[in-house]
Amino acid sequence: MSVLPTEFADLEPFADWVLPNEEQRYAKRLGSTMTEMQAFYDAITARAEEALSYCDKFPLDEMPEDVVNLMRLLYSMITVSFPVECWKQPRVPDSGATSLDCVYEPIP
Repeated sequence: MSVLPTEFADLEPFADWVLPNEEQRYAKRLGSTMTEMQAFYDAITARAEEALSYCDKFPLDEMPEDVVNLMRLLYSMITVSFPVECWKQPRVPDSGATSLDCVYEPIP
């Protein structure tokens, strides 16, 4: 069963990046290889503007579940952007065991 709008069926192989909160997205990032993150990042960034425009058609409090999932996929793209674009590793360089907990995030 698909979790994304049919217009974004090509992104279904990355449905494991549809995660409900920052904590889970960060854990997924840390548990992924750079090859996995690069493949995800390449696929989603190619469709990001179109996905944003699609999500913008709906009020946040009235988004269908498949559109919420698309938005969560975009959130995951943001989570992997620095590791892919800058650091070339899942963790922040020279940060050791440091962690940052998100206590509030915008969700529909």
